[in-house]
Amino acid sequence: MLIPVILSGGSGTRLWPVSREAFPKPFMKLGGERSLLQRTLERSLPLADGHLAAIVTNSEYFFKTREEIDSLPAANGHRIMQLLEPVGRNTAPAIAMAALWAQSIDPDATLLVLPADHLIPDEQAFQASARQAAELARQGAIVLFGIRPTTPETGFGYIETGDALPGAAFTVRRFVEKPDAARAVQFLAAGNFVWNSGMFCFGAKTILDAMQAHAPEVLAAARAAWEASRAAASDQKLPIAADAFAACPNISIDYAVMEKAAGVVVLPSRFNWSDIGSWKAVSEQLVPDADGNTTLGETMLVGSKNTHIQSEDRLVAAVGLENLLVIDTPDALLVASKDASQQVREIVGRLKSKGHEAARLHRTVARPWGTYTVLQEGPRFKIKRIEVKPKQALSLQMHHHRSEHWIVVSGTAKVSCDDRTYLVAANESTYIPIGSKHRLENPGVVDLVMIEVQCGDYLGEDDIVRFEDVYGRPAG
Repeated sequence: MLIPVILSGGSGTRLWPVSREAFPKPFMKLGGERSLLQRTLERSLPLADGHLAAIVTNSEYFFKTREEIDSLPAANGHRIMQLLEPVGRNTAPAIAMAALWAQSIDPDATLLVLPADHLIPDEQAFQASARQAAELARQGAIVLFGIRPTTPETGFGYIETGDALPGAAFTVRRFVEKPDAARAVQFLAAGNFVWNSGMFCFGAKTILDAMQAHAPEVLAAARAAWEASRAAASDQKLPIAADAFAACPNISIDYAVMEKAAGVVVLPSRFNWSDIGSWKAVSEQLVPDADGNTTLGETMLVGSKNTHIQSEDRLVAAVGLENLLVIDTPDALLVASKDASQQVREIVGRLKSKGHEAARLHRTVARPWGTYTVLQEGPRFKIKRIEVKPKQALSLQMHHHRSEHWIVVSGTAKVSCDDRTYLVAANESTYIPIGSKHRLENPGVVDLVMIEVQCGDYLGEDDIVRFEDVYGRPAG
């Protein structure tokens, strides 16, 4: 059985302000109708001969990931399990957990391991390479997908290929970290170097045996986490035990296994591929105008060259710009030189050090029950637009520091406040005092939209004492 395993982690800090900690890179759409995660599912699910796949992701992303799966027609008829990490521990522990899970389904399972945030437009070429890799993996090989370089790229790791093998693969002579410009030119001219794509194919037993030989501490910790977690598995999710998984070493599969194990081969592939590792990389996926400009959203450029502009909800006009990146979101604006696109992560680091919410949250925040959007905030008040999906409910909760006024715009709200439960229709309102135990529900079949006005000394999202929650979120 061939099982696609999609690694959907990482915060994509170089793609801030669109990618945030609570809305990371795999959920980005890059101007299309489908997210990067959905595109990865679309190209990999046709390879799942047992109609089974897995996504390894953070537990915080379960509901959003489930929403991405449920809204994708290509996922119909497939069972897609989410292995939910309580904390990030890099790719080696993630792959070990996926292999242990897959072995519990099929001892002879073959895994096709793919990052969720890569872009591969030619799905048929990718699938042809994946089938070649799966055949090699069934013969006991650990297969890496190499990408034939088209430019002297300094942002990727490289693999130097060795002897040719049956099945269009090569032995791996050595791994090379991201080179400087001069060495990248040499690698391109040599012709026997490929980019290390971070995609793999191997048998579950093969990779676990390799871990036992070369990273036994990783495998031992993963086995402990698996044994502590397996009883909690359902058809859709496996919540990984927090304490056991936190004990796993934080190490990549490359360092743990690939650079040490025998039987590692590389399969050079010629399909177009991008890891979308920066806004410059995003711009290179778009068709430029006569002056080299690329745009997403409503934009207007005058006298500008080689500039990428992206806008979510308003017109962005540019005059006389050259070689710049302009990324506009409702609450943050990025302006950067294309040549410095890798340094965007430094902005995120500084925001985190200051505790700034823009590092983690967008103005519109997804929740299992719907979304909320912060419309305005000032001293002692905050105004939100809240949208609750049909038949969904917020947690039963209370606040120590704020009261709330709710005005229903459309739909009908079912409100519980202390010992009362009542309905609030469109163009009606209600008041939730400080300290009152309350819950908001949408009993209808259309979205509930309302405006919430908060008043109080402290309006942070952590002023929530949760008593009950239908989505299993912790109390407190």
